[in-house]
Amino acid sequence: MIPAITHAITHAFRARFLDVLASIYLYNEHRGYTALDRVLEAVRVQCPDDPGFIDAIEKHRADERKHYIMFRRWFDLQGRMPLAVGRSCGHIDRFIERVFGCPIDALDTAMIAADRRAFAQLCRVIMLTEQRGMRQVEVLLRNRQVLSDRAMTRIFRVVEKDEPDHWIPYRDWLARHGGTATRWRERWTDYAIHKSLMLVKLPLLFVRRSTPRLTRWPDADERSGA
Repeated sequence: MIPAITHAITHAFRARFLDVLASIYLYNEHRGYTALDRVLEAVRVQCPDDPGFIDAIEKHRADERKHYIMFRRWFDLQGRMPLAVGRSCGHIDRFIERVFGCPIDALDTAMIAADRRAFAQLCRVIMLTEQRGMRQVEVLLRNRQVLSDRAMTRIFRVVEKDEPDHWIPYRDWLARHGGTATRWRERWTDYAIHKSLMLVKLPLLFVRRSTPRLTRWPDADERSGA
């Protein structure tokens, strides 16, 4: 009887952990590629003579979209919708708000494109976010809950392979235009957001059973052509 109860508890914990984890990643991947649409607006104005950089960001955007689709399919296989998480669980959301003082959707890409210093700061924010993501994936690929799910493991293997291409182009652009040095406040902000997500947001989402599920996919309007 005891082993059966232990097995049931272990299974429930694993299922909830993966449910929360995949919901957060699905939100962040969708937020990532839609935010990169705005970044590309600034890049095409700021760097019209740098097609290699533009191509790299377009690939970054395509990879984020690919990752989102993989997590969406994982939920399809589970037969349920993701948990409805929002900006409080979004690393890039919170980073942009702290650095630029506004949500991603309100980011003035025209202003950033016209200001080399602001554009460099945006590049540093993206670079730090993607480096953080790369390190987090390395941790998750050692997590036994993730490794117990073959589909989830395959997803994170793909993400692991893609991640270097998501920060190196920004580092290289910064190196070509005045150095890659990140500011201590930017590094601290990245660290603080990460710790808040790992130690507060994720555990609260895990235990809060009242969190609703999405009723439609975040990309529903994109897929319908709206």
